[in-house]
Amino acid sequence: MEKSQILRKYAITGHPNLPEAITEASLVADYLRGQGFEADQVSLNDEVIRNKIFDKQYDALIAIGGDGTMLRASNICAPVGIPVLGINKGRLGFLFQVWEGGWKTLINMLVAGDYWIENRMMLNAELFHKGISQGQWSALNDVVVSRGYIIRPIHVEARVDGQFLTRYVCDGLIASTATGSTAYALASGGPILPPELRNILLIPIAPHLSVDRAVVLSEGTKVSIEVQSENSVMSVDGQHPIFLEVGDIININAGLFTAKFIRFGEKDYFYRNLTAHMNQNAMTGIPR
Repeated sequence: MEKSQILRKYAITGHPNLPEAITEASLVADYLRGQGFEADQVSLNDEVIRNKIFDKQYDALIAIGGDGTMLRASNICAPVGIPVLGINKGRLGFLFQVWEGGWKTLINMLVAGDYWIENRMMLNAELFHKGISQGQWSALNDVVVSRGYIIRPIHVEARVDGQFLTRYVCDGLIASTATGSTAYALASGGPILPPELRNILLIPIAPHLSVDRAVVLSEGTKVSIEVQSENSVMSVDGQHPIFLEVGDIININAGLFTAKFIRFGEKDYFYRNLTAHMNQNAMTGIPR
């Protein structure tokens, strides 16, 4: 494999509620400094650090934690094209590359240029209330419209490129990337897509007398979800819910930004990861 660019300036972050991740972040930073590279142990909650990332003062970010840590890192780094290397300290870790030998093996390959960059499509979601935009969000995994605190189905209408698709009576509707196909979409019975695909998945959650199959849409598609009942919320990449009102519309399409992951070895790693992950259950009590 042809050598990649040598990256010299690193930010290393660990999950703030996972002591072993914080400790490992410190060890990784020390190891990189010992080899003559610049390395800062950082918190992604620090505005100064986020500004340094936005100013491209780092060549790469090393994220230590679980899939949630990778999602946060990717959302911060994607707009400026900074690649992310993940070291798994969480549960399933579908966003991580399973690799024998521990993080020193990965770091040695990284600083030698023995890596490649994997590009993953993100989604852009925009919420409209009475025709007025309430904000935009980027998602690496998914945008979910679901029921809130009251345990009864919600009613939503889905349109594709302005054309009516169907009405769902369900616990929720997931709009997912290929990356998100191994997350909530998988738990809801959706297909698993290779991460390099640039499709959008629509998957209903517990549909009642509604279309119960996932729909795979092309990259250029624009999905509109209209809320037609109360007790509905929206969540982007599993973050805190945003309460919705009847008539609210969420427009979803392929985002402008691409998440970049640092990978090693052959590009068929995704299928080896599936074997490792699909035959185990997640342990409880470990933060994402």
